[in-house]
Amino acid sequence: MTPTEMDQLTTPTGPATLEPAEPYSPPAPPVRASRPSAWIPMFQSRERRWWTAALSAALLITALGIGVIYVDDTNNQSTIRSLTTQNESLTGRNQILNDRLKTTQANLTATLGELAKTKADLEHPHLTIWNVQQQLKGPSWYLAGGIPDTFTYHLQATSTGPMSVSILTLEQWAKAIQCVDNGGGSTHWCLHHSGAVMSWLSVTSVNYDFHLGEGCADYIAVFTSSSTVTVTPNVSVTYNPASSATGACA
Repeated sequence: MTPTEMDQLTTPTGPATLEPAEPYSPPAPPVRASRPSAWIPMFQSRERRWWTAALSAALLITALGIGVIYVDDTNNQSTIRSLTTQNESLTGRNQILNDRLKTTQANLTATLGELAKTKADLEHPHLTIWNVQQQLKGPSWYLAGGIPDTFTYHLQATSTGPMSVSILTLEQWAKAIQCVDNGGGSTHWCLHHSGAVMSWLSVTSVNYDFHLGEGCADYIAVFTSSSTVTVTPNVSVTYNPASSATGACA
């Protein structure tokens, strides 16, 4: 009978020899298979969300800014158009006012001119003193009129035939009448050849402004003709007193 395994194990083989114990090393912790952490994708997802939110906020702020700028620009454009319209309206009104001002100035100038003329007329009134037609019936007839002091004498007359007109001083008038009375000649001849300030002989019209009477009451105008003629006078005077004696009175 063969010995059993138990017998073999229990059979003493001799004195046992103790060997030093091997150093004890604790078993290494089991190595776990590396698995991806769930926090990393979650963090990445949150980061993407933050970026998306920030980008959305930036886009929203930009859009709001653009909207504000657009509204502000629209308001500015509207204000500019309104101001332009107002300016054009004011320019048109200003032009109308300028036109009215020019018209007013023209009217004022005309009015001032009329006032100046009226003032001159009031200061120097003009009066007609002889305008009735009269006849000279030959060389013994005459027409005579005094030239008033302080006036300019406007001698104007026409006739249907030759006439002679002279301006005489009173002294010359006296000599002419004496010539007639003494038979020195006809009235027509003596009134123009006994001395005269000025004469127009054998004419059919006369037109002269006489100033020596403006400061002297010593003159007379006479009309004669050698034949029968009709004289049409238009004699007038303008008040214009001289500051001192004139003519024969000086």
